[in-house]
Amino acid sequence: MEESGQLKENIPEKLPREWEMIVTAFLPNMRQIENRFDRIDSEIRDLHVGQRDLSNRLGLLEKRMDNFEMQVDKRFDRLTGELRDFKADVNRRFEQVDKRFEQVDKRFEQVDKRFENVDRRFDQIAASIERLGDKIDARDARQRSFTLRMFGIAITISFLGVLGVFMKTFGIM
Repeated sequence: MEESGQLKENIPEKLPREWEMIVTAFLPNMRQIENRFDRIDSEIRDLHVGQRDLSNRLGLLEKRMDNFEMQVDKRFDRLTGELRDFKADVNRRFEQVDKRFEQVDKRFEQVDKRFENVDRRFDQIAASIERLGDKIDARDARQRSFTLRMFGIAITISFLGVLGVFMKTFGIM
C-alpha cells in the first residue's frame, strides 16, 4: 500500500507540470486552430451558398426538364395524331386501290367472257369450214366421177370414130 500512497503523492506534482507543457504547446497553436475554424466556418458558409445556388440551379433544371417533358409529350401527341391521320389516309388509299382492282377484275372477267364467246365463234366457224370442206370434197368426188364418166364416154366415142374410120378404110363398111 505504500506504493499506492506514493503514487497519489506523485500525481499532483506531475499534473501541473504536464499541464504546463500542454498549455505551452497548445497556446501558440490555438490561434492556428481558431484561424482554421474561421476558415472552415467560411468554407461552410460558402458551401451553404453553393448549396443554395446548386438547389436553385437544380430547381431551374427541374423546371426546364418539366418543360422539356411537356414539349416532348406535345410533340409525341402531335406525331401520334399525324400518324393516325397518315394511317387513315393510307387505309383510304388502299380501299380505293382495292376498288380499282375489283373494277379491273370485273373488266378481266368481261374480257374473259368475250374471249370465250370468240372461242365459241371460232369453233363454230371451224365446224362450218369443216362442213364446207366436206361438201366441197363430196362435190369434187361427184365432179371427178362425172368427169371420168364424160371422159369415158368421150374416149368411147373417139374409139368408135377411129373404129369407123378403120372399118371404112378396110371397106368393111
